[in-house]
Amino acid sequence: MLKLKGGRFPCCRGDKAMSRRNFIKHLSCTVPPAIPRALSRPFASLPTLSRQSSQGAHQNQVIQDPYSLLKEDPVDLVSSLWVKSFSSPTNIVFPNLTGFLAKFDLWVLAYQRTCAHATGTFPPRNAIHFSALHSLLSLRNAVTRNQFKWNDKTHQLVRSPFDKTGTRLISKTKLRAILESSEPCFQDRVVQEVLLMILEPVFEARFSVKSHAFRPGRNAHTVIRTIRSNFSGYLWFLKGDVSEILNSLDINVVMGLLEKAIKDRRVMGLIKSAFRATVRNQVPRDDNEKLRTKKKKGTKKKILQENEPKPDPFWLRTFFDFAPEEAAKVPDYGCCGIISPLLANVCLNELDHFMEQKIIEFFKPSQFDSIWKSSIDDGCHNPSWPEFVPSSGKEKTRKMDYIRYGGHFLIGIRGPRDDAVQIRKEIIEFCDVQFGLRLDNSKLEIEHISRGIQFLDHIICRRVIHPTLRYTSTGGKIVSEKGVGTLLSVTASLQQCIRQFRRLKFVKGDKDPEPLPCTPMLYSSQAHSNAQMNKFLETMADWYRYADNRKKVVGFCAYVIRSSLAKLYAARYRLKSRAKVYKIASRNLSRPLRESSNNSAPEYSDLLRMGLVDAIEGVQFSHMSLIPSCDYTPFPRNWVPHHERVLREYIKLEDPKFFCEIHRSIKRRGLSLPQDEVSDIVWDCKVRGLRRHQIDV
Repeated sequence: MLKLKGGRFPCCRGDKAMSRRNFIKHLSCTVPPAIPRALSRPFASLPTLSRQSSQGAHQNQVIQDPYSLLKEDPVDLVSSLWVKSFSSPTNIVFPNLTGFLAKFDLWVLAYQRTCAHATGTFPPRNAIHFSALHSLLSLRNAVTRNQFKWNDKTHQLVRSPFDKTGTRLISKTKLRAILESSEPCFQDRVVQEVLLMILEPVFEARFSVKSHAFRPGRNAHTVIRTIRSNFSGYLWFLKGDVSEILNSLDINVVMGLLEKAIKDRRVMGLIKSAFRATVRNQVPRDDNEKLRTKKKKGTKKKILQENEPKPDPFWLRTFFDFAPEEAAKVPDYGCCGIISPLLANVCLNELDHFMEQKIIEFFKPSQFDSIWKSSIDDGCHNPSWPEFVPSSGKEKTRKMDYIRYGGHFLIGIRGPRDDAVQIRKEIIEFCDVQFGLRLDNSKLEIEHISRGIQFLDHIICRRVIHPTLRYTSTGGKIVSEKGVGTLLSVTASLQQCIRQFRRLKFVKGDKDPEPLPCTPMLYSSQAHSNAQMNKFLETMADWYRYADNRKKVVGFCAYVIRSSLAKLYAARYRLKSRAKVYKIASRNLSRPLRESSNNSAPEYSDLLRMGLVDAIEGVQFSHMSLIPSCDYTPFPRNWVPHHERVLREYIKLEDPKFFCEIHRSIKRRGLSLPQDEVSDIVWDCKVRGLRRHQIDV
């Protein structure tokens, strides 16, 4: 150890201890001349580094206290951004979003939402540990100072509450598995949540009403209801597929479209680095390690930890496998994660606005038309029932409508087929110029309404209405072959439903499908199996809620599920056939089953009374009368989600001019304000109460 003259250590001066900075200063000044210059350079650089580190540590202790930064409500912060976006013009540019990015309250909310996604529980704000808040503050500082790296699995600033790899040593094999896994980092999800809360309100105010995928308040049901409400009277349909954009997207195109609304360099740089980052780090392996992994590969059951979230149940996985082609693909670009659908909508929003302009240009009214005579909003529209479209002559109004769900869109055209061909050419040119996407005719199919158009596993077709002539003299009934009008019909595709069941190995065959045993539920109890399948049937009934043939398709699904369970129970309880299962357990499989060989087993009623077994629910929709009918709830043409309607009403109420106009109209009509009536009632109560008190006295 180095000592100074007098036998004292350099960290002592008299009886008081010298600080580390003074010690390093003194140490740099007392380097012996015998030490070479190359070795003395590190000592000369130590005072500057130590001074900066000590100042930074002092600032972290004084200024960056996590609890002192929690000042605002994160919901109020996000709501203010929503209000600002919807109250501003659509062409406004947001030059500075770093202020929202630096709000520590938003980072805490993002951490809570990420924990809810990873663990299945939403932690309260006051239950977050101080160490987690401190790590979250370090992550925020790294992002705001451009020091954050995506998919950095070896240096994670914030970890999942159940991730213990940061507190103990791990083996080389586990480290390699972590680096090679495609699962994103926990801290990446936190950053994505913050970006989503900032970017979503900015672009939701700019998105077209024709887009329904990956947006709050809109889903596949709103698409089906919009088609039923607005697509009556169209003869030709153009079904487009631009889902290649969901697979890969040019970074220059995305950044160019984002710059139309955002000019913040820090946010733009963060998104750009997420695009360029790779999700999976490929670590080279030698041949011996590959052979060892092949030998170790087996079907080992995983035991869940105490606080580990359970995987999705069987009924939910089965329903997700029923997703239609238009909703099966979710975009995922680099490390963008949950903001990838938003970025895809930002790009496809250009196509939406292009088609909105084409709709206006294409419209040519005709006075001889039976629906649209002068305005694009004309027509005898009954939103509670599929619109009746009378047949007309050659003079018809040329009209077009458009709707998009994800990477698939549907265009209805009222006019000759040549107009549909021309629209297809213009869309191909636009996608080539705007996105660099080359489409062929197979991606843009033109179909007539008489053939039926499949979209979101629903068939859009028409039912021709014939007049019925009754003659009392002969007592016969004659139906004319000449149609006088059509009704738009949106029915569920039964063939597509059969194909999905066959793919999931619930049935075999095509024309006359035969149910197969539900083998994934082989080791589950009868109560658990029935409960799982009931949830699946409820979800399927809700999915086909707006289909005209809802009873038929849901009845078929119930028949497949009930027969599959009956075959499973016949094999499990050795009953040999479905008929014996139905004889013992009834048609809805609600009565308990047990093996005939085990006669010493206790009765089910006794076990149920003791709480050792669960009550068995019968399989739903065992009769056609139990299946709900199609929902024909009115759906307005200019429908907007509830949250947007409330937001616009709030913006109106915040405008003082709106209040002045309401007040003038009330005074003009001689009406009274509710506040005035309440004040008069309160005043009368006070006066009468005072008079009664005086009389009593």
